[in-house]
Amino acid sequence: MGTIVMGVDGGGSKTQAVIVDQHGQIIGKGYSGCSNYQVNGIKKALTNLQEAISQAMEEAEISYSEISFVQYGLAGADREKDIRLLESALATLPFAKWNLVCDTMEGLRLGSSSNTGVVLVCGSGTNASGRNQQGKVVQTGGFGYLYGDGAGAGGNALAIEVFRSAIRSWELREIPTILTHRVPRYFGFSSMEEMWNQFLDDGVTKVTGDLAIVLHEAAMDGDQLSIRILKQMGKELGLAASSVIKRLGSLPAPIPIILTGSVLQKGKNLYVLDSLKQTIESEGHSIQLVIPEMEPVFGAVLLARDQLGLPTTTDVLNQLEKGWKYHEERA
Repeated sequence: MGTIVMGVDGGGSKTQAVIVDQHGQIIGKGYSGCSNYQVNGIKKALTNLQEAISQAMEEAEISYSEISFVQYGLAGADREKDIRLLESALATLPFAKWNLVCDTMEGLRLGSSSNTGVVLVCGSGTNASGRNQQGKVVQTGGFGYLYGDGAGAGGNALAIEVFRSAIRSWELREIPTILTHRVPRYFGFSSMEEMWNQFLDDGVTKVTGDLAIVLHEAAMDGDQLSIRILKQMGKELGLAASSVIKRLGSLPAPIPIILTGSVLQKGKNLYVLDSLKQTIESEGHSIQLVIPEMEPVFGAVLLARDQLGLPTTTDVLNQLEKGWKYHEERA
């Protein structure tokens, strides 16, 4: 069967594992829940990683010894302390050769053939990172509102902004918005008052990140408050990207800004993208926005190939994209 690599992408909402042969043919895939240990702890994170890996290997019908290299790209692999903890857990898995990077780096590799530039992750959470030609890597944000991230950055934080903005508008502390109708309806209530009372009675302190979908739909219908929230998120992401550019100090123009994560890759909201682009360009940077079609896990596959010195040709990329589309259609 030749050289076989596995890419594993672990985030705050899901984990994906993909096994690929040396020609780029997908021979196995697996899925499970959150494997960001900062969210659900190292034990549960490892369990979910093992589940996704086992599914992929069962589908590929291969043994652990047949895997030439495994590349992990994990949310939460931000600092040296994180890396040490995660590497200790990953070492318990029976793979001979493997490597760990933050999930930002798989997104960067997926969107930049030179593996340089800036990557923004915006899924359940958010992160910004970059790499220059000298191999210097920097990260801005990813640690929450208290540590500098913007309000509404990431799907979970965005959902909070949607909910509280609907409350504020209902109480006449904000401009009128259709969110005062759509938010309670999303949760199965007939009015804001009914939802407000029930949620307070039940001690509700957080809301599902899926509420961000309501925001996107309201913005597309012209709701000004929803549009303002999305523009602000774009601005915050742009500020994070600008921070990475300035801290790296050396990136040739136009700088690729790779956008990954469900909010950016699937949402592709023009209010977010325009605000993001304008914010970065206002700092004098020449950029090119890149939204990869494939999932970040395929960036881990490419990094695994790099580790083994396998060339990633156009044929290989086409094979990966073909396989990804096939599996997406069957999902």
